[in-house]
Amino acid sequence: MNQKIILVLSLLIGLLAFGLNMHYLQTRMGEIEKDRRAFEKRVEKIEVVVAARDVPQGMILTRDDVARGSMYVLEVTTRSDVVEAKDARFVLGRKTLFSLKKGEAVNWSYLEGGGRAGPDLATSVSHNMRALSLSVGGAAAVSSMISPSDRVDVLGTFSFPSKTVAGEMETLTVTVLQDVTVLATGQRLANDSVPQQRAAQLGGYSTVTLEVTAREAELLVFAQQLKGRLTLTLRNPSDVSFEKDLPSVNFEKLEESLPELNQYRQRHIRHKSNP
Repeated sequence: MNQKIILVLSLLIGLLAFGLNMHYLQTRMGEIEKDRRAFEKRVEKIEVVVAARDVPQGMILTRDDVARGSMYVLEVTTRSDVVEAKDARFVLGRKTLFSLKKGEAVNWSYLEGGGRAGPDLATSVSHNMRALSLSVGGAAAVSSMISPSDRVDVLGTFSFPSKTVAGEMETLTVTVLQDVTVLATGQRLANDSVPQQRAAQLGGYSTVTLEVTAREAELLVFAQQLKGRLTLTLRNPSDVSFEKDLPSVNFEKLEESLPELNQYRQRHIRHKSNP
Protein backbone atom coordinates (compact mmCIF):
# COMPACT_ATOMS: atom_id res chain seq x y z
CA MET A 1 0.00 0.00 0.00
CA ASN A 2 2.81 2.38 0.93
CA GLN A 3 4.55 1.58 -2.32
CA LYS A 4 1.47 2.56 -4.33
CA ILE A 5 1.22 5.88 -2.47
CA ILE A 6 4.88 6.57 -3.08
CA LEU A 7 4.48 5.70 -6.76
CA VAL A 8 1.48 8.03 -7.14
CA LEU A 9 3.28 10.86 -5.35
CA SER A 10 6.33 10.39 -7.50
CA LEU A 11 4.19 10.51 -10.61
CA LEU A 12 2.46 13.72 -9.46
CA ILE A 13 5.76 15.35 -8.57
CA GLY A 14 7.13 14.38 -11.97
CA LEU A 15 4.12 15.87 -13.75
CA LEU A 16 4.41 19.07 -11.71
CA ALA A 17 8.09 19.36 -12.52
CA PHE A 18 7.36 18.77 -16.19
CA GLY A 19 4.67 21.48 -16.16
CA LEU A 20 6.99 23.95 -14.45
CA ASN A 21 9.74 23.21 -16.92
CA MET A 22 7.37 23.72 -19.87
CA HIS A 23 6.17 27.02 -18.44
CA TYR A 24 9.76 28.16 -17.95
CA LEU A 25 10.69 27.14 -21.48
CA GLN A 26 7.69 28.93 -22.97
CA THR A 27 8.51 32.07 -20.99
CA ARG A 28 12.12 31.96 -22.14
CA MET A 29 11.09 31.36 -25.75
CA GLY A 30 8.79 34.41 -25.56
CA GLU A 31 11.61 36.54 -24.17
CA ILE A 32 13.99 35.31 -26.85
CA GLU A 33 11.46 36.10 -29.59
CA LYS A 34 10.91 39.57 -28.13
CA ASP A 35 14.66 40.21 -28.04
CA ARG A 36 14.97 38.95 -31.61
CA ARG A 37 12.30 41.36 -32.86
CA ALA A 38 13.85 44.26 -30.97
CA PHE A 39 17.24 43.43 -32.49
CA GLU A 40 15.75 43.32 -35.98
CA LYS A 41 14.24 46.74 -35.45
CA ARG A 42 17.56 48.10 -34.31
CA VAL A 43 19.32 46.92 -37.44
CA GLU A 44 16.44 47.43 -39.92
CA LYS A 45 16.50 50.71 -41.80
CA ILE A 46 13.89 52.73 -43.66
CA GLU A 47 14.34 55.27 -46.45
CA VAL A 48 13.73 58.91 -45.62
CA VAL A 49 14.13 62.31 -47.30
CA VAL A 50 17.41 64.11 -46.56
CA ALA A 51 18.95 67.37 -47.73
CA ALA A 52 21.08 66.76 -50.81
CA ARG A 53 23.10 69.88 -49.98
CA ASP A 54 23.10 72.71 -47.48
CA VAL A 55 19.70 74.41 -47.78
CA PRO A 56 19.21 77.89 -46.31
CA GLN A 57 16.10 79.06 -44.51
CA GLY A 58 13.40 80.36 -46.85
CA MET A 59 14.43 78.19 -49.82
CA ILE A 60 11.76 76.65 -52.05
CA LEU A 61 12.69 72.96 -52.26
CA THR A 62 13.30 71.40 -55.68
CA ARG A 63 14.35 67.90 -56.72
CA ASP A 64 17.99 68.99 -56.60
CA ASP A 65 17.68 69.93 -52.92
CA VAL A 66 16.55 66.55 -51.60
CA ALA A 67 17.77 62.97 -51.80
CA ARG A 68 17.09 59.54 -50.32
CA GLY A 69 18.73 58.63 -47.06
CA SER A 70 18.17 55.99 -44.43
CA MET A 71 17.43 55.80 -40.72
CA TYR A 72 16.88 52.94 -38.31
CA VAL A 73 13.20 52.11 -37.83
CA LEU A 74 13.43 52.84 -34.10
CA GLU A 75 14.74 56.33 -34.88
CA VAL A 76 11.84 56.99 -37.24
CA THR A 77 9.18 55.72 -34.82
CA THR A 78 10.53 58.00 -32.09
CA ARG A 79 10.66 60.89 -34.59
CA SER A 80 7.28 60.70 -36.32
CA ASP A 81 7.96 64.13 -37.83
CA VAL A 82 10.55 62.68 -40.25
CA VAL A 83 9.54 62.70 -43.93
CA GLU A 84 9.72 59.19 -45.39
CA ALA A 85 10.98 58.66 -48.93
CA LYS A 86 7.51 57.58 -50.13
CA ASP A 87 6.28 61.09 -49.32
CA ALA A 88 9.15 62.90 -51.06
CA ARG A 89 6.84 64.50 -53.65
CA PHE A 90 4.98 66.37 -50.92
CA VAL A 91 8.04 68.40 -49.90
CA LEU A 92 8.75 69.79 -53.38
CA GLY A 93 7.68 73.39 -53.75
CA ARG A 94 7.61 73.91 -49.97
CA LYS A 95 9.56 76.72 -48.32
CA THR A 96 12.04 75.78 -45.59
CA LEU A 97 11.38 77.40 -42.23
CA PHE A 98 14.84 76.44 -40.95
CA SER A 99 18.21 75.83 -42.59
CA LEU A 100 19.21 72.22 -43.34
CA LYS A 101 22.67 70.67 -43.44
CA LYS A 102 23.65 68.26 -46.19
CA GLY A 103 22.52 64.75 -45.24
CA GLU A 104 20.15 65.98 -42.51
CA ALA A 105 16.76 64.26 -42.39
CA VAL A 106 13.90 66.55 -43.43
CA ASN A 107 11.11 66.98 -40.86
CA TRP A 108 7.59 68.13 -41.67
CA SER A 109 7.90 70.89 -39.07
CA TYR A 110 10.89 72.29 -40.99
CA LEU A 111 8.60 73.09 -43.94
CA GLU A 112 6.03 75.80 -44.48
CA GLY A 113 2.54 74.40 -43.94
CA GLY A 114 3.69 71.36 -41.92
CA GLY A 115 1.86 68.01 -42.44
CA ARG A 116 2.11 65.45 -45.24
CA ALA A 117 -0.58 66.92 -47.47
CA GLY A 118 0.47 70.47 -46.73
CA PRO A 119 -1.80 73.35 -45.83
CA ASP A 120 -5.41 72.72 -46.81
CA LEU A 121 -7.05 76.11 -46.64
CA ALA A 122 -10.01 75.17 -48.82
CA THR A 123 -11.34 72.49 -46.48
CA SER A 124 -11.06 74.83 -43.48
CA VAL A 125 -13.49 77.34 -45.03
CA SER A 126 -17.05 76.91 -43.78
CA HIS A 127 -19.90 76.22 -46.19
CA ASN A 128 -21.14 79.37 -47.97
CA MET A 129 -18.13 81.35 -46.71
CA ARG A 130 -15.00 82.61 -48.45
CA ALA A 131 -11.31 82.91 -47.56
CA LEU A 132 -9.85 86.35 -48.27
CA SER A 133 -6.26 87.44 -47.63
CA LEU A 134 -5.60 91.01 -46.56
CA SER A 135 -2.28 92.82 -46.63
CA VAL A 136 -2.11 93.34 -42.88
CA GLY A 137 0.89 92.77 -40.65
CA GLY A 138 3.02 94.23 -37.90
CA ALA A 139 1.29 96.77 -35.68
CA ALA A 140 -1.82 96.62 -37.87
CA ALA A 141 -2.17 92.97 -36.81
CA VAL A 142 -1.64 93.58 -33.07
CA SER A 143 2.18 93.42 -33.38
CA SER A 144 1.84 90.20 -35.42
CA MET A 145 0.44 88.42 -32.33
CA ILE A 146 -2.78 87.39 -34.08
CA SER A 147 -2.92 83.65 -34.74
CA PRO A 148 -5.13 81.34 -36.82
CA SER A 149 -8.56 80.73 -35.20
CA ASP A 150 -8.49 84.12 -33.44
CA ARG A 151 -11.48 86.46 -33.74
CA VAL A 152 -10.92 90.03 -34.88
CA ASP A 153 -12.65 93.24 -35.91
CA VAL A 154 -11.54 94.94 -39.14
CA LEU A 155 -11.06 98.71 -39.08
CA GLY A 156 -10.29 100.86 -42.09
CA THR A 157 -8.70 104.29 -42.30
CA PHE A 158 -9.23 106.02 -45.63
CA SER A 159 -8.72 109.39 -47.28
CA PHE A 160 -11.74 110.91 -49.02
CA PRO A 161 -12.41 114.28 -50.67
CA SER A 162 -13.74 116.60 -47.98
CA LYS A 163 -17.47 117.28 -48.08
CA THR A 164 -17.03 120.70 -46.47
CA VAL A 165 -13.78 122.06 -47.96
CA ALA A 166 -13.44 121.85 -51.73
CA GLY A 167 -10.17 120.38 -52.96
CA GLU A 168 -9.16 119.08 -49.53
CA MET A 169 -8.82 115.44 -48.42
CA GLU A 170 -10.38 114.15 -45.22
CA THR A 171 -9.16 111.12 -43.22
CA LEU A 172 -11.85 108.81 -41.88
CA THR A 173 -11.72 105.65 -39.73
CA VAL A 174 -14.62 103.18 -39.70
CA THR A 175 -15.26 99.69 -38.32
CA VAL A 176 -15.72 97.61 -41.45
CA LEU A 177 -16.52 94.19 -39.97
CA GLN A 178 -16.89 92.74 -36.48
CA ASP A 179 -16.17 89.27 -35.05
CA VAL A 180 -14.37 87.71 -38.01
CA THR A 181 -12.50 84.38 -37.85
CA VAL A 182 -8.82 84.30 -38.81
CA LEU A 183 -8.09 81.25 -41.01
CA ALA A 184 -4.37 81.85 -41.54
CA THR A 185 -1.53 84.26 -40.80
CA GLY A 186 0.93 84.29 -43.66
CA GLN A 187 1.14 80.62 -44.68
CA ARG A 188 0.33 79.28 -41.23
CA LEU A 189 -3.04 77.57 -40.71
CA ALA A 190 -4.81 76.63 -37.49
CA ASN A 191 -3.89 72.96 -37.97
CA ASP A 192 -0.28 73.71 -38.85
CA SER A 193 2.12 71.17 -37.34
CA VAL A 194 4.87 73.72 -36.67
CA PRO A 195 5.50 73.71 -32.88
CA GLN A 196 4.63 76.93 -31.07
CA GLN A 197 8.25 77.69 -30.13
CA ARG A 198 9.41 77.27 -33.71
CA ALA A 199 6.49 79.28 -35.03
CA ALA A 200 7.58 82.15 -32.78
CA GLN A 201 10.98 82.11 -34.52
CA LEU A 202 9.37 82.75 -37.90
CA GLY A 203 8.78 86.40 -37.10
CA GLY A 204 5.97 88.50 -38.50
CA TYR A 205 3.73 88.04 -41.50
CA SER A 206 2.40 90.42 -44.12
CA THR A 207 -1.00 88.85 -44.83
CA VAL A 208 -3.93 87.65 -42.74
CA THR A 209 -6.58 85.38 -44.27
CA LEU A 210 -10.11 85.88 -42.95
CA GLU A 211 -13.31 83.85 -43.31
CA VAL A 212 -15.99 86.14 -44.73
CA THR A 213 -19.22 86.00 -46.72
CA ALA A 214 -19.24 86.74 -50.45
CA ARG A 215 -20.73 90.21 -49.80
CA GLU A 216 -18.12 90.97 -47.12
CA ALA A 217 -15.39 89.85 -49.51
CA GLU A 218 -16.51 92.42 -52.08
CA LEU A 219 -16.53 95.14 -49.44
CA LEU A 220 -13.03 94.29 -48.18
CA VAL A 221 -11.55 94.01 -51.66
CA PHE A 222 -12.90 97.47 -52.45
CA ALA A 223 -11.60 98.82 -49.15
CA GLN A 224 -8.10 97.49 -49.95
CA GLN A 225 -8.04 99.53 -53.15
CA LEU A 226 -8.80 102.85 -51.44
CA LYS A 227 -6.04 105.13 -50.26
CA GLY A 228 -5.65 104.07 -46.65
CA ARG A 229 -4.99 101.01 -44.55
CA LEU A 230 -6.77 98.20 -42.74
CA THR A 231 -6.15 97.43 -39.07
CA LEU A 232 -7.24 94.44 -36.98
CA THR A 233 -8.31 94.47 -33.35
CA LEU A 234 -8.16 91.22 -31.39
CA ARG A 235 -11.22 89.95 -29.49
CA ASN A 236 -11.56 87.55 -26.58
CA PRO A 237 -12.56 84.18 -28.12
CA SER A 238 -15.71 84.04 -25.97
CA ASP A 239 -16.80 87.58 -26.89
CA VAL A 240 -19.59 87.45 -29.48
CA SER A 241 -20.91 90.95 -28.79
CA PHE A 242 -21.80 93.35 -31.58
CA GLU A 243 -21.46 97.11 -31.33
CA LYS A 244 -24.36 98.87 -33.04
CA ASP A 245 -24.21 102.28 -34.70
CA LEU A 246 -20.45 102.74 -34.42
CA PRO A 247 -19.66 106.22 -35.78
CA SER A 248 -17.16 107.05 -38.48
CA VAL A 249 -14.29 108.94 -36.92
CA ASN A 250 -12.64 112.02 -38.40
CA PHE A 251 -10.77 114.83 -36.67
CA GLU A 252 -13.95 116.65 -35.64
CA LYS A 253 -15.52 113.44 -34.29
CA LEU A 254 -12.29 112.70 -32.40
CA GLU A 255 -12.37 116.04 -30.64
CA GLU A 256 -16.07 115.71 -29.90
CA SER A 257 -15.90 112.12 -28.60
CA LEU A 258 -12.79 112.17 -26.40
CA PRO A 259 -14.48 113.47 -23.22
CA GLU A 260 -17.38 111.05 -23.57
CA LEU A 261 -15.08 108.09 -24.27
CA ASN A 262 -12.91 108.82 -21.25
CA GLN A 263 -15.92 109.22 -18.98
CA TYR A 264 -17.30 105.90 -20.18
CA ARG A 265 -13.94 104.22 -19.54
CA GLN A 266 -13.80 105.56 -15.99
CA ARG A 267 -17.38 104.57 -15.14
CA HIS A 268 -17.78 101.22 -16.91
CA ILE A 269 -14.35 99.79 -17.67
CA ARG A 270 -11.93 100.90 -15.00
CA HIS A 271 -14.41 100.50 -12.14
CA LYS A 272 -15.59 97.16 -13.47
CA SER A 273 -12.06 95.73 -13.50
CA ASN A 274 -11.21 97.23 -10.10
CA PRO A 275 -14.27 96.79 -7.86
